Amino acid sequence: MTALKNDRFLRALLKQPVDVTPVWMMRQAGRYLPEYRASRARAGGFMDLCMNAEIACEVTLQPLDRYPLDAAILFSDILTIPDAMGLGLYFETGEGPRFRKVVDTAEAIEALPIPDPEKDLGYVMNAVRTIRKELNGRVPLIGFAGSPWTLATYMVEGGSSKDFRKSKALLYDDPKAMHMLLDKLAQSVTSYLNAQILAGAQAVQIFDSWGGSLSSAAYQEFSLAYMQKIVNGLIREHEGRRVPVILFTKGGGLWLESMAATGVEALGLDWTCDLGVARQRVGDKVALQGNMDPTVLYANPAAIEKEVGRILESYGNGPGHIFNLGHGITPEVKPENAGAFINAVHDLSAKYHQG
Repeated sequence: MTALKNDRFLRALLKQPVDVTPVWMMRQAGRYLPEYRASRARAGGFMDLCMNAEIACEVTLQPLDRYPLDAAILFSDILTIPDAMGLGLYFETGEGPRFRKVVDTAEAIEALPIPDPEKDLGYVMNAVRTIRKELNGRVPLIGFAGSPWTLATYMVEGGSSKDFRKSKALLYDDPKAMHMLLDKLAQSVTSYLNAQILAGAQAVQIFDSWGGSLSSAAYQEFSLAYMQKIVNGLIREHEGRRVPVILFTKGGGLWLESMAATGVEALGLDWTCDLGVARQRVGDKVALQGNMDPTVLYANPAAIEKEVGRILESYGNGPGHIFNLGHGITPEVKPENAGAFINAVHDLSAKYHQG
């Protein structure tokens, strides 16, 4: 087992002292980097890239070769699980992810298999093992999965949706069927994340991208309850270390206390939350990850630095903050602006970790 050369990300997740605030970016391996675009063109399609362990490793490491990031995140997609359930994932230019089959009846849900992560999603585990080996202790590796509710919306809608009309209709018309789907997905996500941990992921994040679209009551019953099931079933110690879990609900600022009570180590926050207020609300229960508006990266470096400073000041002194964007970095951002952001976090945060 290679010792970690930089473990400040894992230390911050456990609210342990660090020298500077660690930083990584959601979608840090992606289309804003010319080297990523070249790798993707070489791979063929997006899923070809995900299924090729060597190229998936290459694009995972590209941002680390460019910037002093404190963590790597597995290059994959949240929709690998529905694809492994036989729904036929494909990507349409300008349309995003689509499925050849939709799941919108109790019968269709009942017929869904629960994938075996090593057999049906072995290409993801191969990528995790390859990346972990190539990292050689540089920084920790983050594994991830979509939340059951988020995955369910894509499966019922057949792809992306603005209003989640079909998913919500199923939720209210036939809650029993929706619960059956979410339960199968919770089982699938748990075994998938555990397989990533055994393959080498040192922390995991649950992406609840669409939990914020639900009413408060529906969020608790149809999203949070199933993320709680996953958290309860995860491997929490591996290779002699705690394996921290980050729960990120976009638009979830209303429910921070309930999210913090799940037993995760950290909550991801989008940019609509005030970080200082969030820290007061959750107290010492969890670390906080976030939460700069990704569109700030379109501004000039001085403006980016100013906003980084404001967010660091809002969190205040002491450990338990992992700096990130409030959602993924967007494709049109200039790579040098991402660099200015990362450097600003390290440069401006040291004073909050003295003594």
